[in-house]
Amino acid sequence: MLYQEIIDNLKPELQKATAGFKEELLKIRASRLSPSLIEDLKIECFGAVCPLKQLGAISAISFKEVMVQLWDKSYVEGVTRALDQGDWGFGIRIDDNKLYLTAPALTEETRKNLVKTLNQKKEECLQNFRRLRDKAWNQLQDGFRDGTVREDDKFKGRDKLDELIKNQREEVEKLTENKEKEILG
Repeated sequence: MLYQEIIDNLKPELQKATAGFKEELLKIRASRLSPSLIEDLKIECFGAVCPLKQLGAISAISFKEVMVQLWDKSYVEGVTRALDQGDWGFGIRIDDNKLYLTAPALTEETRKNLVKTLNQKKEECLQNFRRLRDKAWNQLQDGFRDGTVREDDKFKGRDKLDELIKNQREEVEKLTENKEKEILG
């Protein structure tokens, strides 16, 4: 096995981890209220659990208000129960099968908690990068021991691996920095 194959196999996994981190960022409320914040909220309806996005259309009306238009009026009770159980702090107004969610202004304490959550998500992503890097490095070392990877290639692979991880880390750091500015801004 060539060292480049190991690196090429790692790239999609790193990109997937970064994409997952971006999705997590969308779920952290900043100055604007976004439909992605609640679309994956688990709702219990008729003995089954579904994400909110499968029960209706979610759209942003303004910076501080989101409308959820449910496909069926019978979902309203389950959705309001799930929103109440979460620590969202939304004001909920019900109009037939439509729910209007209004977000209160962020307090300084809430902002600090959001930044703390943001940093936890970032650290989880970076830990995932470290696990993937270790896995690829172990593959390089195993290949060297087996004789399928030359010693020079092992160290070239390590250098490319470090460069790839560094680039992904920088992207995550930049995303985190932008989101933190948005939260504190």
